[in-house]
This record gives sequence, C-alpha cells and structure tokens, in this order.
Amino acid sequence: MKKTSTVGLYPGTFDPVTYGHIDLIRRAIGIFDEVVVAVAAEGSEKSPLFTVEERLQFLRKAVRALKGRVRILSFDGLVVKFARKVGATTMIRGVRMISDFEYEFQMALTNRKLASDIETIFLMPHESYAYLSSRLLKEIARLGGDIRPFVPRFVNEALQRKYSGRCA
Repeated sequence: MKKTSTVGLYPGTFDPVTYGHIDLIRRAIGIFDEVVVAVAAEGSEKSPLFTVEERLQFLRKAVRALKGRVRILSFDGLVVKFARKVGATTMIRGVRMISDFEYEFQMALTNRKLASDIETIFLMPHESYAYLSSRLLKEIARLGGDIRPFVPRFVNEALQRKYSGRCA
C-alpha cells in the first residue's frame, strides 16, 4: 500500500522572516512530508514593508538547507482555497503567547466553516523565540536597535537599508 505524502501549509506575511518563523518551519518538517510556506500578497490587511518578491527571497535563502521539504510560494485570496490548490490538508499557525491564541483560534474556527476538510494545528516556537514578532523587530530596527540575534544576517542588512536615511 502506497503511503500518501502529507502537506502542511504555513501561511503568513513574513515581513520579514525571523528566527521564530524558521523555527516553526523546522518543527513542521518533523510532522509533514512537505511544508508549503505561503507568503501573503500586498493586498492583505497588513501593509508590508517588503515586497512579496523580497519576502519570498528572504524565506528561500533562510530555508535553503531544507531542500526538497519546503516550498515557498506567494498567494492572495482565501488561504483555504490556496491550501486546496497546493494539496495541503492542514494549516500550521504559530502561537507565541496567550494573546496570539484568541485571534488564531477565531481564525481557525472561521476557516473550518469555510473548509471543513482542512485542519489547523498550532505550533509553539522554541521559548527563545516566543516573544519575537516581525512588527516589533521592524520597530526596533527603525529606531536603530540591534536585531541581529533575531533575524538572518541578510534580513538585518535589508532592514538597515530600508531604514537608512529615515528619521527615527
């Protein structure tokens, strides 16, 4: 009997990717045969600092060592429709703190109403990344703080370029 491969979908804005995101991707690989990281297009409710193409490049570079197990794609529209398109039966959501859970739980229940065949699982990042958020790191970088411990070198450099010449 042939085993079917499992595909998990990890959607997000990833603006920019952090070590917390990378940690969740590695954890998801332990559960799924393949993980599709889905980068939300600019049309989402958030206003990303980086373009979709920049965020895709950051992620591809960040997970380069996980060849063959991770696909990085962009999407727009309903995430449950995209999950079906890529063959994912499970969505992966990161939960850092209790404050994340309420929003994520509400979204998971709504997605279940839209697509009862797609499950949502919540993964917790390693405790050393539990407090990280892209929003917070962008603010620290904008104000001239050191974010090197929280993001890959190329992301730090890109943030420095974005904020150089801007007033804090």
